[in-house]
Amino acid sequence: MKFSIITLFPQMFDAFANVGVIGRAVGRGIAEIECVNPRDFAENSYGCVDKRPFGGGPGMIMMAEPLKKSIISISKKHVKSDLVVINFSPCGQKLDQTLIEGFIANRGDNNRRHCLICGRYEGIDERFIEKYVDLSISLGDFIVSGGEVAAFVFLDSLIRRLPGVLGNKESGIHDSFMDGMLQYPHYTKPDIFESMEVPAILKSGDHKAIQSWRREKAIDKTIQSRPDLIRKYIDSGYFSDAELAYISNRSDRLTGK
Repeated sequence: MKFSIITLFPQMFDAFANVGVIGRAVGRGIAEIECVNPRDFAENSYGCVDKRPFGGGPGMIMMAEPLKKSIISISKKHVKSDLVVINFSPCGQKLDQTLIEGFIANRGDNNRRHCLICGRYEGIDERFIEKYVDLSISLGDFIVSGGEVAAFVFLDSLIRRLPGVLGNKESGIHDSFMDGMLQYPHYTKPDIFESMEVPAILKSGDHKAIQSWRREKAIDKTIQSRPDLIRKYIDSGYFSDAELAYISNRSDRLTGK
């Protein structure tokens, strides 16, 4: 997948694109990441890209023109690419695994390039958003200092799902949220830690029993910590009849009683 990131701080992506899972994806050619700085398209010598808001109020607003020229420069550089412009905003669709899987399902279009807008200050001139942005995405109901943080989260959650990125292809399949639930609990050596033992079934060698135990514990953890996920997926075919009966016996957690 191909990404062009419009950011005032391209240096923030230097390490991000060169280490860990993302670095592996970039190194293998599975993902391509480039940064474009809108200051390069400012109309003055000192790179001004923000102005006071019309109507008054605190802070500064990112100007539409430098952002527009950034988009144009990307289009000219990648003439055969179809740009999908994504802005990170509290007004956007909430980022979740379902949204990520939608991007994964459409990854086959080799001409598609995702252009990520990393806003700063009080926001972006609304006219740029109306004219050029295809999709707005929100991390959740909180505020961060800039779109770079949101871009990191989006890129990491998306790129790690691309085939060939993770060392073990099973890893991504069993992550939290992949089947509507949180992930089951994990254990490793030593067998005993502060008088707490690893569940015996995990050392039994009975893989079918282990799989059943993990599924049950995933349901338990989700009911306990995120019952809203159970309610969301209960009618979506994620659970067998036996699991639905198991969930029903714990319905007090789901109803908040």
